[in-house]
Amino acid sequence: MLRTTFLAAARSRRLRGVAERSALVRPLVDRFVAGTDLDQAMSAARELAVDRMVSMDHLGEDTSDRAEADEATGSYLELLGRLGEGGLAARVEVSIKLSALGAALPDGGAAMAADNAAKICAQAAAVGTTVTVDMEDHTTTDATLETIRELRRSWPETGTVLQAYLRRTETDCAELAGPGSRVRLCKGAYDEPSSVAFRERDEVDESYRRCLRVLMAGEGYPMVATHDPALIRYADELAAARPGGTTGFEFQMLYGVRSEAQRALAVSGRRVRVYLPYGSAWYPYFMRRLGERPANMMFFFRSLASRH
Repeated sequence: MLRTTFLAAARSRRLRGVAERSALVRPLVDRFVAGTDLDQAMSAARELAVDRMVSMDHLGEDTSDRAEADEATGSYLELLGRLGEGGLAARVEVSIKLSALGAALPDGGAAMAADNAAKICAQAAAVGTTVTVDMEDHTTTDATLETIRELRRSWPETGTVLQAYLRRTETDCAELAGPGSRVRLCKGAYDEPSSVAFRERDEVDESYRRCLRVLMAGEGYPMVATHDPALIRYADELAAARPGGTTGFEFQMLYGVRSEAQRALAVSGRRVRVYLPYGSAWYPYFMRRLGERPANMMFFFRSLASRH
């Protein structure tokens, strides 16, 4: 119930306005969001890139007009330029959401988002890095995958995100596990109906294992997005039978979550990438992080209580 409440709050414009004006909330947000501007985000990325890799996300989704979509695209082009100039492109990629680039807009929004994504992919290739396209709620999955297929024709290194809690995902993994593919497998962070998604934790975990077996048996590059120690061990076991071993896949974790575990994995020789979000549109992302794990909620409430 708490998870559903937080995810519903993530969609509330009224609560978003209250939270973004609150000085009380900001220090809590800083645990999960690497600043509101590019300078702050670049500083965090540079620090992380010493021993890990990074995927930077300029926060924003569900843009309401073309000007916002153009602004989001421009922000990514600026970010990529800074990565190239700063010598970070080899270790830092970017993550994009198609809804931030205009996908949900009427009258050609999907085409606009695809064009904007292509601009970002072209700039990423020019500076020597890659792009991963985030997945959003289940109603956008088919359209997102179609856009990714189009992008991969020109930029085959473009990454895909699949969400293990969706009932369809094992089939999607099989279709996307071919040579050259990059697939980030996560559990999923949206409040989906049981008709399309597994709702129980055990079901989601078992689906994750099934999907991971498919990806690890394929010819692509699995990106294992989890903080769960049991799933991390399972990924290691599966990877041991692959030609690339520990270098043929990577773990991905969120900025601010299990940082010590991230460092320990990196020190042990695993490839670790940190998903690093930044920007002023932090509210939906922050609320989904609270809704994902009880530990995040308890951190939030303990911090809130300590400030009264």
